[in-house]
Amino acid sequence: MRILFLTPQVPFPPRQGTALRNWGLISGLADRHELWLLSFDEQLAPDQRRELADMPDALRRVCAEACALPAPRRSLRRRLRTLITSSLPDMAWRLWSPRFAAQFERWLRERDFDIVQIEGIELARYALESASLLASLSATAGRSRPALVFDDHNCEYLLQRRAFEADVRNPRRWHAALYSFINWRRLVQFERRMVRAARATLCVSPQDAASIRKLDPGVRPHVIFNGIEVDHYAAPDLADRLTHAASPTLLFTGKMDFRWNVDAVLWFADQVLPFVRQHIPDVRWLIVGQNPSPRLDRLRADSCITITGAVDDTRPFIRQADVYIAPLLVGSGTRFKLLEAMAMQRAIVTTSRGCEGFEVTSGDELLIADDAGSFAQAVIDLLRDPHGRAEMGRRAQAFVAARYDWRVIVPHLEGIYARLAADT
Repeated sequence: MRILFLTPQVPFPPRQGTALRNWGLISGLADRHELWLLSFDEQLAPDQRRELADMPDALRRVCAEACALPAPRRSLRRRLRTLITSSLPDMAWRLWSPRFAAQFERWLRERDFDIVQIEGIELARYALESASLLASLSATAGRSRPALVFDDHNCEYLLQRRAFEADVRNPRRWHAALYSFINWRRLVQFERRMVRAARATLCVSPQDAASIRKLDPGVRPHVIFNGIEVDHYAAPDLADRLTHAASPTLLFTGKMDFRWNVDAVLWFADQVLPFVRQHIPDVRWLIVGQNPSPRLDRLRADSCITITGAVDDTRPFIRQADVYIAPLLVGSGTRFKLLEAMAMQRAIVTTSRGCEGFEVTSGDELLIADDAGSFAQAVIDLLRDPHGRAEMGRRAQAFVAARYDWRVIVPHLEGIYARLAADT
């Protein structure tokens, strides 16, 4: 098949959740299909563009054609204006670019695509705005209408509803609660339009599938899990790149300008870490991820906490960790960070929200704790039990290899494509 992917950022190198998913799907499909890529690049100036020849070698090997355009830049004033004057949710404006829309429609007119896959709600507007063009293709002599596939990385209306419910309880967060309330209600309509327009909707977990069905009982989402290349995380060359710490080490990884990651880190620092240090005074904590928020600056004065910023490879840091923590309080979808930690046989402590979407059992592949006291005790217990940590890590890796390796996941997606082709 000839498949056109629209992605919110160039998916290689894959350094965070969306890019990890996009790269996993694209690289897994490349041997058997002709892949085209239209994407954004935050490093480009407004008048620039990148063609396939300018892409990383890995992308040139898997794509027949590719184009990246500058990511839109929106001021706070502009965001407020669209929030007031538009009926669309903020996410529909976040990556809206007339140049991107024109390039998308140009390729649709010039090439026959079997599949057009929209990666995430931020790009859904391009499909909706091009609906008449997509419909007209089947009326053109010798042309077939491409099957529109929407990959809903998170059930977005649910995420905004949860944000509203979290913020409305705190008067200092009422401004954020208002923002989330407005976007929650708008996303219900917008996300419903998108899943109805798509021939197939993908999601990352059964929980998200159930939430999407509430938008329209006639929609039957397909669960395509987030995955990883397990062998990549067990690479033997990692052993030569490690500096093992003498102190017990905790680790959190993630985009550190993403609000829910920042909230999770601050909750752990304020509510959990002091109790852990009472029992294990020499514990240290690594916070690894790009664009650390200024809200984290106050943690830098603590000698046991290291905030690294962006790193080229998270694996050496994961390997150093005695316990990986995911103290997430709000969110939806599933977290690549847990898959990475499990693939590297790390013992994990997380909240129920943090491991939502994974069919895990607390005490088997990881430990689940939802209040500060039980989270701290779970961390302490694991730090004191090297044998228990190792056993949990082995079970976690086996769990990931059996269900969440891209070699297992991508054939399920190809089966969806085949059914769409058969129904054409």
